[in-house]
Amino acid sequence: MLLALTAIGRPAMAQSEGPLVLAAASLQEAMTAAADGWAAKGHPRPRISFAASSALARQIEAGAPADMFVSADEPWMDEVQTRGLLRKGTRVSFLTNSLVLVAPRSRTQAITVKPGFPLARALGNGRLAVGDPAAVPAGIYAKQALTRLGVWDSVKDRLAPAENVRAALALVTRGVAPLGVVYGTDARADPGVRVAGTFPASSHAPISYPVALLATSRHRDAEGFRRYLLSAEGKAVFRRFGFGTR
Repeated sequence: MLLALTAIGRPAMAQSEGPLVLAAASLQEAMTAAADGWAAKGHPRPRISFAASSALARQIEAGAPADMFVSADEPWMDEVQTRGLLRKGTRVSFLTNSLVLVAPRSRTQAITVKPGFPLARALGNGRLAVGDPAAVPAGIYAKQALTRLGVWDSVKDRLAPAENVRAALALVTRGVAPLGVVYGTDARADPGVRVAGTFPASSHAPISYPVALLATSRHRDAEGFRRYLLSAEGKAVFRRFGFGTR
């Protein structure tokens, strides 16, 4: 009987907590605020784990017991969907962002981001902080933009690749790197940096954030929270932090 009661109690305990959301690192402030808004309606507050979308996708593929995935790009969501790990009919692309060049707040130089702009010269003896271009969405977007603008070859050997976009941002905030490529929302969230230049939207693939439930999710609030994120109220939360919405 004790074993039976324990087995019954575990699902009940899990449901007393909010759904587990795996979310891209760039969503930290906005997703936290959205979780607070959902909890204010009387629901258990969602638990959120932030990391690079690539790392989260690999966790899902390894069997992470999560309920929802919010990626900073479409390809990593495609990867998870191809493996049959998403609940059908729940994937929606709902947020957009911009790509910017940031510098420490103390540095006042403005840089016009255009074809052939002197990025290598602007770095001086320093390195360019980016999310790892081999996997991290922000780094992938950065490589696309720098390539299309014709300056990738001048800086590809002078990168400071980071495990996620917030780690790249921190390198600039701390003055470890004189410049970095991050999302516009990241720059807005960190008073230690300033936007030195903005990449043309045409220089990289559209920055798109899809959300979906995982096929293994059984949390009673997971679908409700997903719908809240997609609602007018939920999207207003993300716009408050600088995201575009669809």
